[in-house]
Amino acid sequence: MSAAQVIWDRIAVRLHYLYGDRAEALIPRLQMMMGRYGVGESPSDAHAWDQSDIALIAYGDMVRADDEPPLATLNDFLVNHLGERIRWLHLLPFFPYSSDDGFSVKDFRAVDPALGSWQDIRKLGERYDLAMDLVINHVSRQSSWFREYINGVAPYTGYFHEMDPHADVSAVVRPRSHPLLTPVQTRHGQRHLWTTFSADQIDVNMANPEVLIDFIDILLWYISQGARMIRLDAIAFLWKQVGTSCLHLTQTHEIVKLLRDVTELVAPHVLLLTETNVPHEENLSYFGNGDEAHLVYQFSLPPLLAHGLLSGNAAHLNHWARSLPEGDGRRTFFNFTASHDGVGVRPLQGLIPDDQLTGLIQHVERMGGQVSTRSLPDGSQRPYELNITYFDLFGDDPHAVSERQVTRFLSSQAIMLAMRGIPAIYFNSLFGARNHRAGVEASGQARRINRQKWQRRELEGLLEGDGTEARVFDAYLRLLELRKSQPAFHPDGRQAVLALGDRFFGLERQSPDGAEIVLSITNFSDEPVKLPPLHHGGGWHDLITHQRWPLQGKTAKSLMPWQTVWLKKLA
Repeated sequence: MSAAQVIWDRIAVRLHYLYGDRAEALIPRLQMMMGRYGVGESPSDAHAWDQSDIALIAYGDMVRADDEPPLATLNDFLVNHLGERIRWLHLLPFFPYSSDDGFSVKDFRAVDPALGSWQDIRKLGERYDLAMDLVINHVSRQSSWFREYINGVAPYTGYFHEMDPHADVSAVVRPRSHPLLTPVQTRHGQRHLWTTFSADQIDVNMANPEVLIDFIDILLWYISQGARMIRLDAIAFLWKQVGTSCLHLTQTHEIVKLLRDVTELVAPHVLLLTETNVPHEENLSYFGNGDEAHLVYQFSLPPLLAHGLLSGNAAHLNHWARSLPEGDGRRTFFNFTASHDGVGVRPLQGLIPDDQLTGLIQHVERMGGQVSTRSLPDGSQRPYELNITYFDLFGDDPHAVSERQVTRFLSSQAIMLAMRGIPAIYFNSLFGARNHRAGVEASGQARRINRQKWQRRELEGLLEGDGTEARVFDAYLRLLELRKSQPAFHPDGRQAVLALGDRFFGLERQSPDGAEIVLSITNFSDEPVKLPPLHHGGGWHDLITHQRWPLQGKTAKSLMPWQTVWLKKLA
């Protein structure tokens, strides 16, 4: 039996599990659809990654100029200022949209003309490997799908969840505080529809196979336009079943597996990334048994890093890092500290005590940030995410930048870059962007605090000046160059947490062939601390400062407050 037939057999089993007898009619439709995009003769896991796999997360209009489409401006800016320091570009949704800065999609197959065209997207793909969002949980109220639903046009009459407004949905896990059901007027009268994220984002009914078929076609379209990574947005909420939490249901996992099967057939070089802002163990479940996502976001990393560096205690970060599973060449982590969203606190569940989370929240509010909440089944509110730039999260004064702030922030980024997996940097973190309070005030949306867009001339002036932005940017570029040059930072390389006590966070990273080792060590305290003896013989030097760094005896050095070193053995 061919490798392709094995995968088709898996697809058939998954479809039957999801849709019963309706599955038989779906197979020939999928075969015809996938044939249009070209099916490989010998499907395999043809992806490969190494230490040079570094991603940048950006909106299509992150930088703007007056005389060209923003996507073209972004392309030119990246070429001139980042060059080959990054390999991946995660373009946040660039489709026509009605709200949520792109995540309420009106047309999945179009590029927002305010940004540019598919030609601009493909040009970006000539230099960078592109990651695109498949916003698979919901569509905009202004989409053609929803418009046809309102007008009673098949097949869209079955594309959304019509619910009895008195149905008991108290068991549903919510990421927001607004009502779950939204009333809408249709040709046949008022209906109440499922809206997980907002009244403008109408959840699709994945129990209808026509919806799945449509989204697979959209997925294949993105691949045909150059996508090498597909981010499955809000995937954890996909399948709805009243009486359950509607989170991580078995059917949802089956759909992720099915999408992986599809990509293995059509484009085995394409990676799937799941976005699941949930507690750590739940997040890991999307690796499956090596048959679901190639990558999952390391959602616990951003809040744990912030907690540790601000409190001066790395104990919780150390404990968590020791629990991480080993890589196997088929799956790895998507490490990040900031994104277009806030810093999620659900991923801290069970990792730090509640009183320490309260302290972190109070610090965020002192620094001018905000805290978004979600509704629990009993109607109470719980913190969901911290809305603040990751740079200002490490500040002492909301009105002034301190040396402590810069040092803590750069160490947080060095730790993220050193961890096993593929690092992903949010555009505004490259230069330590401050809280965009004007954006919050103008929009009333807390997440706008970390979504500032820039005029190219203004931003380049900051990066070429002598202020904090230039200092952070120059230091960041150096870290990226070092990361790319060290085989010990390979995503499949061994990672061991060093036993250095609660004031340090230390990793031993080793290249897959075992030939090279780098020690990433950070002092989390606010005073100089001498490293405990390490059983690593020979001479060492710090890649970041170029200083010799003895690890044993009376000559052992102290790390300055919040300092990070990347130690490599001298040849």
